[in-house]
Amino acid sequence: MPGNSYKKEISEADGSEKFPMNDTRKGLPLTRAHVEQIFPKLTPAQIGRITVRGKMHAIQRGEVLYEQGEINVPFFVVVSGELEVVRPSGPGAVETLVTVYRSGQFTGEVGTLSGRRTIFRVRVTKQGKVIEVDRQQMLALVQSDSELGQILMRAFILRRVELVAAGVGDVVFIGSTHSSGTLRIKEFLMRNGHPYTFLDLEQDPD
Repeated sequence: MPGNSYKKEISEADGSEKFPMNDTRKGLPLTRAHVEQIFPKLTPAQIGRITVRGKMHAIQRGEVLYEQGEINVPFFVVVSGELEVVRPSGPGAVETLVTVYRSGQFTGEVGTLSGRRTIFRVRVTKQGKVIEVDRQQMLALVQSDSELGQILMRAFILRRVELVAAGVGDVVFIGSTHSSGTLRIKEFLMRNGHPYTFLDLEQDPD
């Protein structure tokens, strides 16, 4: 998810970029500085400190690193090659591209830290190498390395915030905006920071 690895919507007025989670997002444009915090590129020295806690291995085009719905997935740092993050759709439907990771970037968001079920599928689009770090080693890294801990935590939190704002997730919630039950479920999902797609029965009768 680097500043130059995803689709950009540049505002001619201020040069800001909109977060490309989906085409229906109605949030405010993000500045380049904000985007760099969400999708930072690690330095060689930082990658070296991560390497000692994980294992480096080759990746091949088409390989799936993890599927939507898996728990306790590893944390991956791209050394070379390219990964795409996609939201799977139903049978026969086209999956949605969320973003792309390239050299120096890393996968994950808040759910990765807690071991929650993954929202997306991560797949290799260009062969290369990644560093794979299991969840326990990732937590130890965040706690022991203040610089990397700050970079990772900030990116993870901001990614989750943007997912919630964009309504991008693995939950499709169907209801009426006039229902108290609908409101309670919405509040529950928001309180737990879980992104979801809401289909209003009045607006989406099909």
